[in-house]
Amino acid sequence: MRAKLGLVLAGCTLSMAAPAGAAEPGLTVTIYPDDLALVQDRRLIDVHGGRQRIEFEDVSAKIRPETVALVAPGIGIVEQNFDFDLLTPGKLMEKAVGKTVTIVRTNPGTGAETREQAQVLATNQGVVLKIGERIEVLRDDGLPARVIFDKVPENLRARPTLSVTVNADHDGSKPAVLSYLTTGLGWRADYVALYDEAAGKLDLQGWVTLTNSSGTAYNNAEIVLVAGSPSEIAPLPGEPEYYQWQQRHYQNPTVTQAGTESGSRERVGDFYLYPMPERSTIATEQTKQVSFLDVHGVPAEHGYEFRNAWMRTLGEPESARTVYRFSTGARAGLGDQLPAGVARFYMHDKRGDPQFLGESRIEHTPAGSTLSLSTGDAFDVKVKPVVEQRTRLNSLHWRTRMHYTLSNALPTPVVVTLLQDGLWGDTRIVDESLKSTRRSADTAEWPVTVPANGETEVTATFDSSF
Repeated sequence: MRAKLGLVLAGCTLSMAAPAGAAEPGLTVTIYPDDLALVQDRRLIDVHGGRQRIEFEDVSAKIRPETVALVAPGIGIVEQNFDFDLLTPGKLMEKAVGKTVTIVRTNPGTGAETREQAQVLATNQGVVLKIGERIEVLRDDGLPARVIFDKVPENLRARPTLSVTVNADHDGSKPAVLSYLTTGLGWRADYVALYDEAAGKLDLQGWVTLTNSSGTAYNNAEIVLVAGSPSEIAPLPGEPEYYQWQQRHYQNPTVTQAGTESGSRERVGDFYLYPMPERSTIATEQTKQVSFLDVHGVPAEHGYEFRNAWMRTLGEPESARTVYRFSTGARAGLGDQLPAGVARFYMHDKRGDPQFLGESRIEHTPAGSTLSLSTGDAFDVKVKPVVEQRTRLNSLHWRTRMHYTLSNALPTPVVVTLLQDGLWGDTRIVDESLKSTRRSADTAEWPVTVPANGETEVTATFDSSF
């Protein structure tokens, strides 16, 4: 049966609209699947009356500064800055350009140390120093040497830090809510599907796979995962993020029939929520997995599909795609929404060992939908489309006669869903050897039975306007 995640969403109301006086210290991280998260950090801060700067350490290194909001009673924000230059040896040396440092060298034979004052001239592909009247490159040649700095520059931080200049009405400890959007946190659904061909049943397990590359750990956080894709303003072509945005927002359709059932999961707006069952720590550069779905015996069928792009002739037969079809409806035993992710299919061999069959991407799918997931090319089932004749009826109309040969080398008959794409405009089928249906305005569909170790021929004639 389905494993239910029992926590309800807490603290999901955006902090910029929430009364900060009631905030209890803690951390809530709401994570979306497209490399986006909402962090709500509730802290007690000590202030004195008047203007001052407050620093918040351990914020995300990939924070979107324009989304930061700080709410605390009796405090007005004057200015906020995000100091994202983290303290590293390279950054420390870069900030020392034009300044004087101490170079310490150790004699490998005697162990004696010598110290010299040096001015850092440049750090481009190496460190260039001025020592007295000579110019020297600080080389990484294995000889014992180190650099001593007088202090750490103010704009270098050991941890990502947000500094906010505020005006406070009086001294005291105040509950504050800091909220912001960040990249570097994301999640996806991963599905394991075990297919029983003899029974025509499918066991499906769903896992949440959560990743953190934001450069910051989130300790003892309440974690809420959101299934859905909130709208984001796309970067302009040529901007560094443009290609990545296109990749994140591309989806390969797999739903052949959209569902109309309502599930029991909590929603906010048009998004479904998957709260983690307990508080957890998301460490830096960590991948975490939690089970959210476990169903058995879902009715499913194994079939084949071939899609002919436009009206084309193939010189050689092409493999049909292997597909597995099932419903996410309650009557089928599933009755749940499926967040976008990757389904990996397995089947037991004669020894009883599960063998990997392939994988397919699932888009966000409402309950009650019919899915058709392809796991790869069929070895023994092939299709060869051929244009038998193309005739020009007049200046704007053409007639095309297509012939499809479907072959099956398996010892059992199979059903191949034959799809002809490119029927745009007012293309009509004027003759066909097997009755078709229109899957869409541009696609005709024939369910073709191909006998064991045999072939089936399908013909169709199309009238098209250009």
